[in-house]
Amino acid sequence: QWQLVESGGGLVQPGGSLRLSCAASGFSLDYYAIGWFRQAPGKEREGVLCITSSGYNVNYADSVKGRFTISRDNAKNTVYLQMNSLKPEDTGVYYCAVHKSIYCSTSVENLRSWGQGTQVTVSS
Repeated sequence: QWQLVESGGGLVQPGGSLRLSCAASGFSLDYYAIGWFRQAPGKEREGVLCITSSGYNVNYADSVKGRFTISRDNAKNTVYLQMNSLKPEDTGVYYCAVHKSIYCSTSVENLRSWGQGTQVTVSS
């Protein structure tokens, strides 16, 4: 059974940092792209960043450029989202999702499985 578990969320002050983890079980991340998505209160879920199986990064949200980075550790079967210079508008539930192939895509039909999400709250 494919499973993704996010962790690392929490409450942080504006300007602070958090690192989210997405741990996979039941399959190997080596052969799939992994994306991070987020959903703010009252808004639709949006793509944040994605990393292909070869480590190429795809940025979906201009608002996080220069602040967020995505990386993967295939040995640990885990993908990370490093978030720096956090802003209140970054608040939301963050999800990771495994794609059906090595390529990144925001299309839901190209996503195979989702994690349960982790809450990130940026507030003073």
